[in-house]
Amino acid sequence: MSLSFWRAAAAGLALAGLVNSGHALAAGPCSPSPAHEAFDVQGLKSELMVTALSCGAQDKYNNFVTKFRPKLANEEKVLTAYFHTTYGRSAQRQHDDYITQLANVQSERGLKSGTAFCQQRLSMFDEVQVLDSAADLSNYAQAKDILQPASYLTCTAPNHPAPAAARSTTRSTRRTVRS
Repeated sequence: MSLSFWRAAAAGLALAGLVNSGHALAAGPCSPSPAHEAFDVQGLKSELMVTALSCGAQDKYNNFVTKFRPKLANEEKVLTAYFHTTYGRSAQRQHDDYITQLANVQSERGLKSGTAFCQQRLSMFDEVQVLDSAADLSNYAQAKDILQPASYLTCTAPNHPAPAAARSTTRSTRRTVRS
C-alpha cells in the first residue's frame, strides 16, 4: 500500500479522535437521570424479546415479563415522560420510532451473528431469572452491553449555585435565626 494511503488513514483516525474527544468535553460530567435507567431496562427487554423470537424462547421471555412486570411498567412510564418532555406533541411518534429502531438494530446484530446469536444470548434468560429485585434488574441492564439505536441525552440538569445576593441573604437569615 502507498504511503499516502497510510497518511490519509492516520489523518482520519486523528480527526475521529478529535471529534470524539470534543463531544466528550462538550458533554462534561453527566449525572444520570431516571430516563437513563429506563433506556437501559428497555434495551434489555427488547434484547430478550429479539432473542426469544429468534431462538424459540417465548416461554422464557414471558417468565421474565411476568417476574418484572411492575418494574417494566414503571420504566415504560419514565420513558413516556422523557419523550413527552423532550419532544412535546411528537412524543408518541418519537417513542414508537425509538422502540422500532431498537428492535431493528438488535435483530440486525442477531442476523449478522448467525447461529452463534442464540448460543450467546439464551444464557441471559438464566441470568435474569436469578435476579431478586427491580434494583437487581436495573443494575444488570446497566452492566450488559445492550445495543441502542441512538444516544439520547439522559442527564439531569445540573444544580446551579444561588446568585451571590441570594447567598448573602441566606447567610444573614441563618445568623439571625441562630442568635
